[in-house]
Amino acid sequence: MAQMSQKRQITVIGAGVIGLTTAIHLQEKGGYEVTIVAEICPSDHPSAHYTSHWAGGHHCTAAESDDMRQRVMDERTHQVFWSMSEPGHPAEKCFVRTPQYEHYFEEEGYPRGLETMHDFRYMEKSELIPGAVCGISFTAISFDPPVYLDYLHKRFLEAGGKLVHGSVQHIKQVVEGGSAVFEGRPPEPPAAVVVCAGLGARSLGGVEDKTVTSVRGQTVVLHAPWARFGATRRRIENETISYVIPRHNGNIVIGGTLNVDDWYPLPREETKRAILGKALALWPEIAPPHARKDRSPTVADLYPIIVEDGVGLRPHRDDGIRIEAEWVEANGVTAPVVFNYGHGAYGFESSWGSAYMAVDLLEKVLGTN
Repeated sequence: MAQMSQKRQITVIGAGVIGLTTAIHLQEKGGYEVTIVAEICPSDHPSAHYTSHWAGGHHCTAAESDDMRQRVMDERTHQVFWSMSEPGHPAEKCFVRTPQYEHYFEEEGYPRGLETMHDFRYMEKSELIPGAVCGISFTAISFDPPVYLDYLHKRFLEAGGKLVHGSVQHIKQVVEGGSAVFEGRPPEPPAAVVVCAGLGARSLGGVEDKTVTSVRGQTVVLHAPWARFGATRRRIENETISYVIPRHNGNIVIGGTLNVDDWYPLPREETKRAILGKALALWPEIAPPHARKDRSPTVADLYPIIVEDGVGLRPHRDDGIRIEAEWVEANGVTAPVVFNYGHGAYGFESSWGSAYMAVDLLEKVLGTN
């Protein structure tokens, strides 16, 4: 019991991929008892308000060539994903490694940093889709977000963490009372609070970061076990990105949209048809084999193999991911609050890297207390 009492209580706000990953890293370090407080959890019914469920699901760095912080986050996350996708790892069934083909419409259009990806090469002109001027290929790690989130959820609980349903209106509620205020118990002020609120950072009291806004992403999931590749047609001006992402279970994700400040939470039928039409024109092999045996496949051929379509409201932040700390006082109780949010469309890709940075910052702040 003496050993237990020495552990520092940490409350994490948010149970998306960022909150779960950060909480796991803290809990597994030892010396902490971590509780997540979240309005929506991975096991709840899918909702556009829980963005992580709707991610496309492959790792490909989003960092600009001069953004070393983002590149470090992405590379560290890629290392973890590569290890998790190894045969025999408990998370193996969440992942699949497949060839990835990236098509660009400007000679210098491809992101720097991808040269470090496994099996990287420049594509031949004959391999490019119509209109592309260059392309690259590598082995990508794709994942099934709902399955992976379930894995993270269970891993956190098995490590001794606790998850509490609660709607936090202001970070001072948690600073003063911890998770206990959402459990009907006497207040237990935590040693620190970590805010992984995603889009909620825009309205969460004590944060209210108005530079955070929604980037609406709509996708369609097809059951197409014959399509075991990943491909992306990078955005052309005034046109949406198109992509195919395979999953371990034989499904593929077709996307997508990047609509800034679009808050509509349900799929739009016209958008779904446009997504499928563009992808089919670029990669007809996503259609069932019988539909392309003696003719060109149509969008109608894809509808019978639709598993689901959905929408995620991604938490874009103008200045990128916020990893900062500040001290907050609430009714005489003072605690450090570490912020880890603003990942936009790249939460999974930078999840472990940003968790490491946030926890390093937390321990530095606590060390000065």
